[in-house]
Amino acid sequence: MLRISRVLVAAALTALLAVLPWRAAVAAEPVKIGLITALSGQSALAGQAISRGVQLAIDEINAAGGVLGGRELVLVRRDDESNPAKGVVAARELIHKEKVAVLFGGLDTPVALAIVPLANQAKMPFMDPWAAGTPITKNGADPNFAFRVSAMDELVDVAMVEYGQKTFGSEKFGLLMINNPWGESNHKGLVAALDAKGMKPAGSEKFDGDAIDVVPQLTRLRDAGADTIALVGNVGPSAQVVKSLRRMGWDVPIVSHWGPAGGRFTELAGPGAEKVHFVQTYSFFGDQSEVGKKVIAALKDKYDDINGPQDITPAVGVANAYDAMHLTALAIENAGSTDGDAIREGYYQIDTYPGLIKTYQSPFSKEQHDALGPQDYVWAQFIDNRIVPVGLSD
Repeated sequence: MLRISRVLVAAALTALLAVLPWRAAVAAEPVKIGLITALSGQSALAGQAISRGVQLAIDEINAAGGVLGGRELVLVRRDDESNPAKGVVAARELIHKEKVAVLFGGLDTPVALAIVPLANQAKMPFMDPWAAGTPITKNGADPNFAFRVSAMDELVDVAMVEYGQKTFGSEKFGLLMINNPWGESNHKGLVAALDAKGMKPAGSEKFDGDAIDVVPQLTRLRDAGADTIALVGNVGPSAQVVKSLRRMGWDVPIVSHWGPAGGRFTELAGPGAEKVHFVQTYSFFGDQSEVGKKVIAALKDKYDDINGPQDITPAVGVANAYDAMHLTALAIENAGSTDGDAIREGYYQIDTYPGLIKTYQSPFSKEQHDALGPQDYVWAQFIDNRIVPVGLSD
């Protein structure tokens, strides 16, 4: 009887030892974070900034022990080329093949809007560190899996009107919108922002993303009496606006969404690029918090092309993505797993996080999926090919 017991104990120990390595392997399995953004084309610089912000945060999180008891985070990237169809294909691959825990993406609003329904259907947390389209987070889904650490159109539109009035004494805004869902979102928001102040647009015009001449639209706005252009467009189209104004000889203030910050704007626009004032959520110029100093030092150490704040561009891509990744890690920890619905609830449970852009206090709730507001916006312009806060030239 004793011999049989010893045999059984030995067999049990053997079975346990066989299972333990497997359990350790499972415990050590990395947690994948998916990223879909433009890594090529005119907006590649912005996509690179987002990628660097996420990766820098991942490096810090992994150095501190990872998540869920020691699991490292791994970034899996895909290039959407600013194309909604390619963004959807990439999202499906990352969700179903790569089995990511959270999907980051949304440099371009049309791409983000194409991905959001897929993310909600798959119960996949979707974190947007750039695209500002209002319907990305306010998408009507219940439950809603889309979160954002970035600007939001309807709030930016209010800020654009107030900035134009305060800075330029604007009374007659001419609206010039890119002809896509992002432009439509902002047109609606700007009209509402003006209406709240008892104002109406002097005129409203659209232009296509591949336009090389915007003189006809600008001429109509000038003839309608516009004293300020409210501009919404990405790098290339916004550069064509500046070039068209130069051909017309019309010197008019331009208050813009942050599209020009996404790439080679000064190179494409030429003289007059500095006249475009655009919204940002962060700048690495000026006095920095301890977190800001740490991030600048880490970027300089990690990337050979960064020697100082002037090389961290566009700053919002790095800053938004960096904070968004740290907040996402907290959500995963709160969830205690990589289950999508649990992570969604984990975002709501975040209390305080001392981030780069600000110290976040309960940044998300079931009613509020945007962590930043107008109080977090700063205004910037290009000076000598550097994005700097307006009024700060060195």
